[in-house]
Amino acid sequence: MWSRHIRRWAPPAGAATVSALAVGVPTDVIDTALFTRMTPVRWWEPPVLVLTALLAGLWVAIPRPTGDVRGRGGVLGAVTAAVFAVGCPVCNKIVVALLGISGALGVWAPVQPVLAGLSLLALMAAVLMRWRRRTCPVDLPAQVTPGASPDARTPRASGPSTASIPR
Repeated sequence: MWSRHIRRWAPPAGAATVSALAVGVPTDVIDTALFTRMTPVRWWEPPVLVLTALLAGLWVAIPRPTGDVRGRGGVLGAVTAAVFAVGCPVCNKIVVALLGISGALGVWAPVQPVLAGLSLLALMAAVLMRWRRRTCPVDLPAQVTPGASPDARTPRASGPSTASIPR
């Protein structure tokens, strides 16, 4: 019994862990000796990291039709956007090369919370879309018996229907 639950929840837990590490370690929101951040972690960055990890894990947890690979690129893009959103504005070499240090702090830093919100909205949309396309885990009977059809259970009304009477 436990092995069934482990098989069911190991991939979502793994996806949440990998996305949390992929977003948190290089941005130094998760403090490690691997990276040093030049600006302090802002108050909204840890919740964005947690929500990104939870939504990525939830997306993996929702059953999908066999062979359906739609949405993977969107989820990967949203997680990548979260990396840019919670990253140190001055540590991002691309932003510094394009805008300079003052532009990174004056232009990029105010845009980062908006980018974080957009990445979370994209992840929520991916989760909702997968939820709507999910497969039913319950095995249904292969055929419907004639006694179970609506025509067999409901007697036909006699006479013309009210919809067919001209007004």
